[in-house]
Amino acid sequence: MKIPVLSGLLKPRASPKNRLYGSTYSFFFGGTTSGKTVNERTAMQTTAVYACVRILAETIASLPLNVYRSTDNGKEKAIDHQLHYLLHDEPNPEMTSFVFRETLMSHLLLWGNAYAQIIRDGRGRVLALYPLLPDRMTVDRTPEGKLYYEYRKDSGYVILRPEDVLHIPGLGFDGLVGYSPIAMAKNAIGMAIATEEYGGKFFANGASPGGVLEHPGVVKDPARIRESWNAVYQGSGNAHRVAVLEEGMKFQPIGIPPEQAQFLETRKFQTEEICRIFRVPPHLVANLDKATFSNIEHQSISFVVHTIRPWLVRLEQGMNKALLSPSEKGQYFAGFVVEGLLRGDYASRMQGYAIGIQNGFLSPNDVRTLENMNTIEHGNVYAMNGNMLKLEDVGAYANTNRKEVIK
Repeated sequence: MKIPVLSGLLKPRASPKNRLYGSTYSFFFGGTTSGKTVNERTAMQTTAVYACVRILAETIASLPLNVYRSTDNGKEKAIDHQLHYLLHDEPNPEMTSFVFRETLMSHLLLWGNAYAQIIRDGRGRVLALYPLLPDRMTVDRTPEGKLYYEYRKDSGYVILRPEDVLHIPGLGFDGLVGYSPIAMAKNAIGMAIATEEYGGKFFANGASPGGVLEHPGVVKDPARIRESWNAVYQGSGNAHRVAVLEEGMKFQPIGIPPEQAQFLETRKFQTEEICRIFRVPPHLVANLDKATFSNIEHQSISFVVHTIRPWLVRLEQGMNKALLSPSEKGQYFAGFVVEGLLRGDYASRMQGYAIGIQNGFLSPNDVRTLENMNTIEHGNVYAMNGNMLKLEDVGAYANTNRKEVIK
């Protein structure tokens, strides 16, 4: 069966002139203090932005995503639910769950919003999920206050109902949409683009600053001399060539050398600034200045707790709100499995597992499952050391022994 995407259910219409303030954030873009134009696509050409977006998108996309059913003892996987296969394996015939979630996260990190069209059958069950480009979507309300989504196509505009859209908003001001981190931090990213461009032009000029050609007399055609000089000596391919100066001409370099302009320090600081925007530890983007063998493990755990977890909660709650029917909410829920990212080194894990088994809240099969090992027979037994007594029983046991000794 061919699933209609943005067709059939939708009607093209002219774009309305009035917009709810906050439903679009294009006014944040434009020029920057560095003079560079910054938008989502130009920002991705900066290595630090690309690295941060890739790390966050791939990390979240690689985590197992399951649909659970609430039980008296906690929860269990609802493998028989139609959403489990869509979220865990294949949201639509064109992409895997990893690619789908990676796409949504990249949209969230660059545009501040992630949208996906929900395809349902006649009974309202979800059949497929297709990501939509955030820069083509506008969120607004009708004069009666009803929420709707307007998506721009090449042939016009289409209207989507809220129940037909999975919308994950990022940080925003009105509760409807999130604002682009790229737009809000355009000056910092523009500075990084400017430093990269400066470095590129510096090496394109033979890794030497600009200069002037001095002539003792009057030059009749200075443009011709400049062009002939650049043709022979300009560019990294012509670096260190021997210059031949005629008629007493001298070359005087001018400009600020990169070390005086703190070029490398500026580039390094802008990398840390971009990491600050996305809350990514610098060592994950290969900036190891402040990373040591002793603290890098704790930085990685902090990355999971303070960076990954808020995104996971945002995604989980958005999926539960949009994809579950009113009768299913409270009984079913989507959840990421993040425990694997919180594991420490092997010795620390084994020590923790031993404590869990000795105190009765872990079984051998629980440990084997956490370590991605097959379960064993009789491995579901929960045991505890028998030499542990309650404090009130310690005195009674001692008194009993003392009486027996006296007899």
